[in-house]
Order: sequence, then C-alpha cells, then structure tokens
Amino acid sequence: MRLAFRIASRYLFSKKSHSAINIISMISVCGVAIITAALICTLSVYNGFSQLIGSLLSDIQPEVKILPVSGKTIDGTLPVWDEIATWDEVAYITPVIEDIALAVYDRQQPVNVKGIPDDYCENIPLVNTILSGEYALRDDITSYAILGAGVAVHIEAGANYSRPIELYAPRRHGRVNLANPATSFVSQRFYVSSVFYTNQAEYDDNYVYIPLDDARTLFDYPTEATAYELCTTEGAPTQRVIERLRATLGEQYIVQDRLMQSGESFRWIQIEKWITFLILAFILLIATFNIVGSLTMLIVDKQDDIATLRKLGANDRLITNIFMAEGWLISMLGALSGLLIGVVLCWLQQEYGLLRLGDSGAFIVDAYPVQLQWFDTFVVTMIVLLLGAVTAGYPAKILRRKLGV
Repeated sequence: MRLAFRIASRYLFSKKSHSAINIISMISVCGVAIITAALICTLSVYNGFSQLIGSLLSDIQPEVKILPVSGKTIDGTLPVWDEIATWDEVAYITPVIEDIALAVYDRQQPVNVKGIPDDYCENIPLVNTILSGEYALRDDITSYAILGAGVAVHIEAGANYSRPIELYAPRRHGRVNLANPATSFVSQRFYVSSVFYTNQAEYDDNYVYIPLDDARTLFDYPTEATAYELCTTEGAPTQRVIERLRATLGEQYIVQDRLMQSGESFRWIQIEKWITFLILAFILLIATFNIVGSLTMLIVDKQDDIATLRKLGANDRLITNIFMAEGWLISMLGALSGLLIGVVLCWLQQEYGLLRLGDSGAFIVDAYPVQLQWFDTFVVTMIVLLLGAVTAGYPAKILRRKLGV
C-alpha cells in the first residue's frame, strides 16, 4: 500500500497528457476544501450562538430546579425536602410559588408572579439586577413587590411610587359568582420597592417577585409549592447532584439545570445546526463526485503506465490500490486545506469580527459569535475522508472488474 501511495502522489502532482485531468483534479480538491471550510465555519457559528445564549443565562435562574411531572404543585410537607437540605453538596433549597396574575396600576398586564423567601437574594443574586430602587420584600409595615423593567414600563409603575400596584388571581376553590364576578378573584396590594433588569425579555417583561407568604395567600397554596430551587455548595459537581436528586425523588419529578430551564433556545439551535450540517454534507457528497470523473479520466490517461507496471511485475491489486489511493489523496488534500481555511477564518472572526451583524448597538453582539469545537472538526474531517473513499471506490471497482481482480 505504501508503494501505491507513492505512485498515486506522483500522479496527483505530475502533469498529465491532457490538461483537463489536472483541472478536474484541482476542481475536486477545491470543491472538497470549500465545503469542508463551510462546514467548520457554520458549525462554529452555531456553537458561538449556543455559547452566547449560555452566557446570557441570568443569575436569577436557580442552579437546579425541581418541578412536578404532572400537575401544578409539589407537596411541601414531604420529609424528603428536609433530607435533601442536609446533603453536603446542597447549600440552599427553598420552595417557590409561581403562577399567573393580573397586575394593575395605571394600566394592566398579565404577569408571572413568583413568591420567594426573605433570604432568597443571599443565594440567588437577584439584588445584582436591580435597576432602580432598593431590593426589599418586606419591612415592619408592609410587603413589597419587585417588578421586571418591562412590566414597570407597561403598567406605568416604578420604585417608591406613592400608590401600590394590585395583583389579582382567580380563586382556586369555589364556584364563579356570575352576579358578582369580582368575588371570584383574590387581590393583594404591594408597594414597589425596586425594578430589576436582566436583559432577558422572558424575565424583564413578565416577572414580578413578592414574598413567599403573600404568594401563598394570593394563590391559595398553604403548604404546596410550584417548584423547589436549589443551590450547590462551592466545588460540588452540579450534574452529580442532579443525578442524585433524580435517584432520590424518582420519576414523579423533573430536575433541571440552568441550560434545561432555557432548553427551548438551545434545542432549536442544535436542530438548526445539524440540519444545516446535513445539507452541507449532501453538497459535499455532490462535490466529491468530481473525484469519480477525475479518477475515470486518469485511468484512461494512464493505460500505458498500467501496462508498463504489469510488465514490471505489479499485480492487478496493486494497480487498483494506486487509483484508490489517488482518490484518498484528493479527499485528504481537500479536507486538510478546508480544515486549515476553516480554522483560520474562525480565528479571524473571533479576533477581528469580520462579519458584522448590523449597526453597532442594534444587537447584543456586533459580530457573529464563533466557537471552534475540535469534536466538530474531527467529525467533519472523518466524513470528508469517508465520502472520498466511497467515491474513489467506484472507478477503482470498474478498473478491478476490467483487470479481472
């Protein structure tokens, strides 16, 4: 096989009797190189967007969140929660209540109301996102609400305004009184202590935080919780804690890390990434068919060489391996060239942001984010070489049949 590769390399770089063969060979190499570089750059851009979304995950999201598989609430009286709180890997665990209510001030808007305990900010740094006012859930006189910036703008409320906002939630139990529908709602008033901003519309435009006890009263959850939120101790591996939680809690609960809590965005990016990969891989398959034409013409051009090699003692299997190796070399040269081009382009984009997203300040980032992952590079290279071997095998098979091997 070593002799076959040496002869194939001479055929690849030497001048042929027909210049068209050289041109087709170079087209084959360039086609494979361009598609390889396109695959690496495209996958790196999708990786960059995934990394960007991951970096934008707000600190106000809990490190681990536990939800019920079915239904809306979790029984907060179960002893398992006290047991989990004693684990060495667990720094903090708390029930939270999250439900939809109507916020009313000068205007009104449906909002996600989240009831949190008084020590919540000591473990989940909601206080770091405060845009105006001061973080406070209660004092000796009253309870306070913390509004998302979008909610505050929409209902025209703000920190330390003279009037409280009102939150309305439907009663969990009892029948609707059609004669007096207002009695079918529970309402509470809260002065706004502060407004937070996370640069995530999901939170800024929808969330209102209130004390946990008031949320229990508003939504009539005396002992239940809609979720449990957990923080691990410093250095504790989150995935190992999640696996232990799943083993302890069983199949009745969903345990999510931060990425899973924002899984929709990541899921769609991964779907788009691999659909794009398949499309480009199909284009790569078409590009590698140039190798078939190149090898077929080379076989015709080298009939005299084939006869000479046979007279010198070369068997038919060696002759077939020469043209198989020729196809491999074309694929390998294209793959390595494309790999080098793709890596260089990704590095240039990371360092200098050559491809811009638009006007400065219009997007979160000014240029397309790029993250080169060596696993993607390895997969692309292997696929290029595999397709090269498959396409090189066709003309070699015809030659083998002709030679009677």
